[in-house]
Amino acid sequence: MTDQEQGDLPINPELLEILRCPLAVQEKDKYGDDPGRLRLVHNTWLVCDDSGLKYPIREGIPVMLIEEGERWKDTAEEELPVPPPAA
Repeated sequence: MTDQEQGDLPINPELLEILRCPLAVQEKDKYGDDPGRLRLVHNTWLVCDDSGLKYPIREGIPVMLIEEGERWKDTAEEELPVPPPAA
């Protein structure tokens, strides 16, 4: 990843590397040794492939509440609103 690409990210890449989905972490027996890894989608969402939860990034802050992630679980990635709506 180039410095320019890193500068365009809404979240620090090091933070993205350590953040985990709180639901998947609670159910780690179900998801393996490193549950809850997150992917950045549309530069405004964190998506957990393990749990299917999708967490918005609002004003540069990931909203990592299980209830918030569940709210968007059934929304297809291509249909996630950009930017995420206010809570």
